[in-house]
Amino acid sequence: MLYSCKLKGACNLPVIYNKKINTAGTSNADVPLAEPGMYQLDITLRRGQSLAARDRGGTSDPYVKFKIGRKEVFRSKIIHKNLNPVWEEKACLLVDHLREPLYIKVFDYDFGLQDDFMGSAFLDLTQLELNRPTDVTLTLKDPHYPDHDLGIILLSVVLTPKEGEHVTMLMRKSWKRSSKFQTQSLRLSDVHRKSHLWRGIVSITLIEGRDLKAMDSNGLSDPYVKFRLGHQKYKSKIMPKTLNPQWREQFDFHLYEERGGIIDITAWDKDAGKRDDFIGRCQIDLSALSREQTHKLELQLEEGEGHLVLLVTLTASATVSISDLSVNSLEDQKEREEILKRYSPLRIFHNLKDVGFLQVKVIRAEGLMAADVTGKSDPFCVVELNNDRLLTHTVYKNLNPEWNKVFTFNIKDIHSVLEVTVYDEDRDRSADFLGKVAIPLLSIQNGEQKAYVLKNKQLTGPTKGVIYLEIDVIFNAVKASLRTLIPKEQKYIEEENRLSKQLLLRNFIRTKRCVMVLVNAAYYVNSCFDWDSPPRSLAAFVLFLFVVWNFELYMIPLVLLLLLTWNYFLIISGKDNRQRDTVVEDMLEDEEEDDDKDDKDSEKKGFINKIYAIQEVCISVQNILDEVASFGERIKNTFNWTVPFLSWLAIVALCAFTVILYFIPLRYIVLVWGINKFTKKLRNPYAIDNNELLDFLSRVPSDVQVVQYQELKPDPSHSPCKRKKNNLG
Repeated sequence: MLYSCKLKGACNLPVIYNKKINTAGTSNADVPLAEPGMYQLDITLRRGQSLAARDRGGTSDPYVKFKIGRKEVFRSKIIHKNLNPVWEEKACLLVDHLREPLYIKVFDYDFGLQDDFMGSAFLDLTQLELNRPTDVTLTLKDPHYPDHDLGIILLSVVLTPKEGEHVTMLMRKSWKRSSKFQTQSLRLSDVHRKSHLWRGIVSITLIEGRDLKAMDSNGLSDPYVKFRLGHQKYKSKIMPKTLNPQWREQFDFHLYEERGGIIDITAWDKDAGKRDDFIGRCQIDLSALSREQTHKLELQLEEGEGHLVLLVTLTASATVSISDLSVNSLEDQKEREEILKRYSPLRIFHNLKDVGFLQVKVIRAEGLMAADVTGKSDPFCVVELNNDRLLTHTVYKNLNPEWNKVFTFNIKDIHSVLEVTVYDEDRDRSADFLGKVAIPLLSIQNGEQKAYVLKNKQLTGPTKGVIYLEIDVIFNAVKASLRTLIPKEQKYIEEENRLSKQLLLRNFIRTKRCVMVLVNAAYYVNSCFDWDSPPRSLAAFVLFLFVVWNFELYMIPLVLLLLLTWNYFLIISGKDNRQRDTVVEDMLEDEEEDDDKDDKDSEKKGFINKIYAIQEVCISVQNILDEVASFGERIKNTFNWTVPFLSWLAIVALCAFTVILYFIPLRYIVLVWGINKFTKKLRNPYAIDNNELLDFLSRVPSDVQVVQYQELKPDPSHSPCKRKKNNLG
């Protein structure tokens, strides 16, 4: 039996460094250990030295776990971006025998991703001298790569035999901690709620940099800025060859602490093929800023040169909550009426950022994958909407868990995608992936309990199990339409791009398909010029004369409007010209197999530092191909009615453009456009540049996203009706 408590002062024993040992220390065989008995082990986690770099920037975010008898008894805080972290944390452990060693494991923290293993060591408790403070130096090793140097961990330990009332007092403290883990599978604890529900929003606009330090040989820099608030990170775009960059980027952080927090800001110079150069750093103390007010800050960069200009606004928390299934906002008639009133058509201009309300009931899952050696799993669910991320509790040793939790979110963009991921909790290491579904908000049918087949990480094929969800979406259509024309919210937590032969080939094929449409159209027009088919060429010639003679500018949106209308009537008449894209599906399946091979090869090869520069170029080409292909596919999917809401929005916009161009002379339109462009910065010096057409197209899914968002047909055995019949039988 083992008990643990975190020291706050009661166990702060004076430490006398009178002896040092390495890994295990000097043998204490001559000192008889009265077993069975109770011992108090006081540990001070001092620091780490020369730890392994696990992040791409050449650093790590290390934290330490202590384990005894396969149980985690202590976990340290996370030290960000440091290979020589200083913890100075104390822990007080109670053990009833000394046969089990103390295992120390170090991990690199990656929020939302799998934490990286950084090494482990153990301390033989039988080698410690009783009642004597001892310094311990532990050399970290990886069992799979014993020759790798992973650094050291420095501890101070004191082992003391205990009995009587003092043990009882410590056990009471320990029981409070252990009871929290026992009840975690039954309810969400207050600690769990506080760690995942935010109390406010920090809206940041990065305006510009002034007189930054020149880091390149040409006397300029390629600056970008990184922001960090706790586990939340944001990276700005790179501004090439300038010391006075103009970013004008806006993003939001969640505020978890009532008193605020510290935002760490670092400026960097981008260098292809080598490590980026550090320009300077600064901080923002949010506790010093008043709420519901925009603050313009000019921050001096420390350890460097120049200033950063930002706008920072602190606002109250959005509508985000976790509750049991019995506490349901939409089933309460009064609350439902208030929500409907908040998003009614009459409140169009009230808080344009508040587009709608989302309620997600995570009911249960069935037939999950067994992730543990016992043939069971410890599943929990992560529900994500853009950068809002909430978790259920864990149901232990169960392949058919029931969570019965209700999550509510504030919708900022109706074109967002709800992601629900199921993981297996593992206290020894990071959680194992069990399955995932991605559901566009516009495809949700309100109030319908539905079984969603879980997909793999790439969302390209099914994995084992289904999850039952009931989702409701309430939104203001006018606000949603207006928000469609502003930049899309960037997701902060995304896996870094890596070079993939299959992905490069896929993007090349997608781009080729889009280009071939234009090439075939050019061939068709050229064939009319060559009179390969006289009737067709004659008809084209007559049409050309008629259009050129009668052409007006309003005819351009009119033709696009007719194309949208034609495809719409084809769809409602049952003659759907949209074909299932089996080519993209096959490519995605091949890519998944290729990723599995890459994961196995990467364990053997490690980092390919020698071709890092070539890899960056290839990744850039790969991403450009993806952007070009996605752009063409988004245009096609707009006219194919892939997302009816966006196609209707396009019809409204094209109708308006047609009427405007028909009644208003072109010169007046151009004059208004030019005056708006020239005076935009005079009217609003901190306006963020955007292109409404590109912002609209960014909401239309590409062919790859269409395949990823497709619902898989569930196994008939998972039907709720059949389930009830089986229960009756």
